[in-house]
Amino acid sequence: MLHRYTHNGGSGRSTAIPVIRAVARWSRRSRHQTSSPLCNFPPVLSCVLSRQPFVDTMTEATPVIRLRKNEERRLKAGHLWIYANEIDTRQTPLKELPAGAACVVEDSRGKPLGRALLSPHSLIAARVYSRDVKQELSRSFFKKRIEQALALRETLFSDPCYRLVYGEADGLPGLVVDRFNDVLVVQTGSGAMEAHLDIIVSALDAVLSPSHIIAKNEAAAREIEGMERYTKALKGELLEEVSLIENGAHFTAPLAEGQKTGWFYDHRAARQKMAPLAKGARVLDVFSYCGGWGVQAALAGAESVTCVDASETAIEYVHRNAEQNGVGDKVGSIQGDAFAAMKQLIADGEKYDLVILDPPAFVKRKKDFKNGLAGYHAINELAMRLVKPGGYLVSASCSMHMPANRLLDVIQSSARHIDRSVQIIGYEGQGPDHPVHPAIPETSYLKSWFCRVSFSQ
Repeated sequence: MLHRYTHNGGSGRSTAIPVIRAVARWSRRSRHQTSSPLCNFPPVLSCVLSRQPFVDTMTEATPVIRLRKNEERRLKAGHLWIYANEIDTRQTPLKELPAGAACVVEDSRGKPLGRALLSPHSLIAARVYSRDVKQELSRSFFKKRIEQALALRETLFSDPCYRLVYGEADGLPGLVVDRFNDVLVVQTGSGAMEAHLDIIVSALDAVLSPSHIIAKNEAAAREIEGMERYTKALKGELLEEVSLIENGAHFTAPLAEGQKTGWFYDHRAARQKMAPLAKGARVLDVFSYCGGWGVQAALAGAESVTCVDASETAIEYVHRNAEQNGVGDKVGSIQGDAFAAMKQLIADGEKYDLVILDPPAFVKRKKDFKNGLAGYHAINELAMRLVKPGGYLVSASCSMHMPANRLLDVIQSSARHIDRSVQIIGYEGQGPDHPVHPAIPETSYLKSWFCRVSFSQ
């Protein structure tokens, strides 16, 4: 276990003896080095030798994790995650550290790299939230980060409906906040953020003063860290549904019974790109949820739209959303398994000008890749059989472990398997309220390919 001095700032007690002893220990370790620049001394020694005041922000109460040799490279390149197998557990017994606490991260030589939030029982054992080792997890810290996130969204969107905080990309790892006008829905994806939920709510209230703040923490992954799954009101009463505007369309989405935070803002840009393809078209929206694609296709001038989803609740909201946008007469639905529904449509000889595939994540973990890949092949092949010659396919994936180029391979091989050819006419990732952290590829998870489908010649 690592132990630290706390600097005795001005108490009159001499620091000479501990410094001399520390220099001796450092010298024995460094005797084979050809040079010994001042910057290589331990921090307290450098300050003494350079006659500069030493400020030690790492007190006895601050846990420290030390990385194994060379494991700091990813962090120095900008990544924020620290995996359990990257930590030197002989120096810092990981399992003994308090979950949810802020800690100082050091490289294998003891050089501080920043501060992180601890999740000692998770594969991602810590998430860096600041490169400043003095940065505490205060209300003012959260307030500043939230204000920075808000400034970006207010620049991008005229309506207060968007993802307000997107975890690591907004400097708040493990935290998601979606805004639905005057309602905020919060997800804490780590035990560390869960432990600071009260401060987060206070900061959100200070920045936006919303009427409601609701925690929607139902993800199965929470159980890995021993966190309960729950939905509850943190400010105001618990709501059954939320209202929003996306690309000019008005939607109502289920909160208590809905998926994730109730809505998927991430496809906003792709839905806007889809609009020209829908004009005058017969459209099939598969895995429709509440009609985000289908209703916007109808508003864009589609002749008719059929939405397919397994959830009875989702289909009810499809029709409600179609009605409130004045396109109820254009939108029909099929409730049931998507694969079975598409096979039946093929058997019935149905054809569409535009087919939209927005399935759930078929590859949730790396070990699921082979089975998930087969699922993407199957669903894309079925979709292409339903596209009229010269029609269009929008094929999406929200699987982080399914790269965009592999999804494109799936589309191409599925086309060739049934003697079709495709032209790629567009691509879209997640919307700008889901900004990508360039050093963290995991923050770029969503992809949509826009294709023209024809019979091979």
